[in-house]
Amino acid sequence: MEADGFVRRRRMTAETTGNDPGVAGASAGAEVRWLGGRFWGVSESIVGSLTPRVGGETELQNVNFICSAQDAQTEDSEPDYEGLPQGASTSTHMLAGAVAGIMEHCLMFPIDCVKTRMQSLQPDPAARYRNVMDALRRIIATEGVLRPLRGLNATAIGAGPAHALYFASYEKLKKTLSDLIHPGANSHLANGAAGCVATLLHDAAMNPAEVVKQRMQMYNSPYSSVLDCVRAVCQKEGAAAFYRSYTTQLTMNVPFQALHFMTYEYLQELLNPHRQYNPSSHMLSGALAGAVAAAATTPLDVCKTLLNTQESPALSSSGQSQGAHRHISGLSHAFRTVYRLGGLQGFFKGAQARVIYQMPSTAISWSVYEFFKYGLTKRQHDKRKMQQSEAES
Repeated sequence: MEADGFVRRRRMTAETTGNDPGVAGASAGAEVRWLGGRFWGVSESIVGSLTPRVGGETELQNVNFICSAQDAQTEDSEPDYEGLPQGASTSTHMLAGAVAGIMEHCLMFPIDCVKTRMQSLQPDPAARYRNVMDALRRIIATEGVLRPLRGLNATAIGAGPAHALYFASYEKLKKTLSDLIHPGANSHLANGAAGCVATLLHDAAMNPAEVVKQRMQMYNSPYSSVLDCVRAVCQKEGAAAFYRSYTTQLTMNVPFQALHFMTYEYLQELLNPHRQYNPSSHMLSGALAGAVAAAATTPLDVCKTLLNTQESPALSSSGQSQGAHRHISGLSHAFRTVYRLGGLQGFFKGAQARVIYQMPSTAISWSVYEFFKYGLTKRQHDKRKMQQSEAES
């Protein structure tokens, strides 16, 4: 999972966009303050920023005149959001990314639990569900209110550093590669390459947490706690079990991120062509991009779940529990097992839950990331201006 910072063009000038940077910065700042008090909504000033206008030649000249006349005032007021990321530090990207990752996974964890169960190849009769809502109702009614939250602490611990590495490495690589490939402008190739490299780091940090989380999410999970699960896996399967699905995870996430970025970029061109700080467009574009990428990569996610959980019924049916190899290992082995037990339909088990999970998940992640990145960078910007003022006086 990802915000406008993923695929944003370099800062566009007022002459190109036809917008007053002072107005854009003030509107973005108003949105940040408003979101700090409420979770979501639209004020009149935000509505104005949702549809930035592109004026004619005469209007552009008027705007340029106003910009030059108000230049001194705008320098002392809110900075233009599109200019802020250039001064954002690595620590800012890491902190904003960590918060975004933790919020994304924690808020959507019950749906993630349902997705894991619905991807089971041979579920227990008591764990066969018609749809997402039916699954949630039955899990809560038969296993308790907190049952959909088992493994949440493992996810929170893994999501923080994983997303911090992801966002920080992405921002750094994107800028470096863009300067090499297409200096002064946005490069889709640079965005895609940076996303792929960042995925390597993200998955390396997140994969052990995914293994523990999914094993605790399964029906009749034998583990009493996260530590109990970690000890049991190490003793019975070895430490390598925590990375058994790593190559599959990468195989899934590379096309996922490619589809993610391309869809998000296309939607941003339609909804937010001037690439201003705009929570509404970030959220909508992120949700739709996540849905497209999630649906297309569901078969790989089913294989990843099988590799992580090592379902006992699946092992028995495939003859693995009695054979020389007691575990399903490798992507090709997982593909053969899924096809043998579920046919072509088996590769799309839990597709509905995966899409329902991914849409708000990516929307939350990108919106929160951009919100915190803007707030933290603006604070650093104001601090630097204050220090410069004190030095001049």
